[in-house]
Amino acid sequence: MTPEVFDFSMLNSLSELDKMIHEPARLQIMAYLYVVENADFLFLMNQTGLTRGNLSSHLSKLEKAEYLEIKKEFVRKMPRTLLHLTESGRIAFERYRVKMQGALRGLERCE
Repeated sequence: MTPEVFDFSMLNSLSELDKMIHEPARLQIMAYLYVVENADFLFLMNQTGLTRGNLSSHLSKLEKAEYLEIKKEFVRKMPRTLLHLTESGRIAFERYRVKMQGALRGLERCE
């Protein structure tokens, strides 16, 4: 495909991506929670490879954006942190996914 034929306007939607979700660690967190519905802190830490502090920081940002809900409880006197996407977080992730797919669809290297 030549540059004259390619519709570059589809790439403009990349600038409209939700910056809160687009950060790689938060994208991972959102994707896991989108698929599994609910997860505990240790599950996400193991799946993402993030440190406790780093994961906690990203979770706080997503909670402040009202994309996820954090619930703390005790199970047999042990603390447990449960996480799940809010309805607005689920909608935001779906929009992000659609925009990203649309922007990347049809990309080929121009020769």
